[in-house]
Amino acid sequence: MTRNWPAGIARPRALLFDWDNTLVDNWRTIADALNETFAAFGRPAWTLAETKARLRGSMRETFPATFGDQWQRAAAMFYAAFQRTHLETLKPMPGAHAMIEGLGAAGFYLGVVSNKNGPFLRAEAAHLGWTAHFGGIVGATDAPRDKPAPEPVALALRRGGFAPGAEVWLVGDADIDMECAHNAGCTPVLLHPEPPGADWGRHRPALRLSDCNELLALLARA
Repeated sequence: MTRNWPAGIARPRALLFDWDNTLVDNWRTIADALNETFAAFGRPAWTLAETKARLRGSMRETFPATFGDQWQRAAAMFYAAFQRTHLETLKPMPGAHAMIEGLGAAGFYLGVVSNKNGPFLRAEAAHLGWTAHFGGIVGATDAPRDKPAPEPVALALRRGGFAPGAEVWLVGDADIDMECAHNAGCTPVLLHPEPPGADWGRHRPALRLSDCNELLALLARA
């Protein structure tokens, strides 16, 4: 697909990516681990669609509201269930591997900012053979606050000597990614086949691209 350079959008020098549903698909394992935890606490299960829609914030931000003073016990249960199979079920999103290789070869600085637990996130990147492509891989609890706070963005950029700004694209599939980009002063780029919902408020993307292939095609001409 050929498209002209979008008006008013700064050409990036660095790109930071969300992880789940942006670069990889591991939602089934996440949903199964979450529902195993819910069952232990007598809570109703979520469908896969509900898990994708509701699971946005990091565990330290969301589990206390859900499980109260038992949240750390619930977190330990979730992590034990997730760790059993998360590498076996991990799949790159369509075009993600070629996009990462292509952008790296073109000289863009690449990083990851995710609300997935940092050690699990880096284990998944290593499993896929992607670690060397990223200057910074930042997950939940790696920074003083998690996404949508701006601290993980600054941490992911630090190794490349970059500071947050319009020439840094924060690319993700969800409203929390756009909110994080706005909070950090970066360019918010939505990677999703559908436009954002009307309830996203002021945290709108500056640009929407359908998938990894379209992002690579656009930046290959940048």
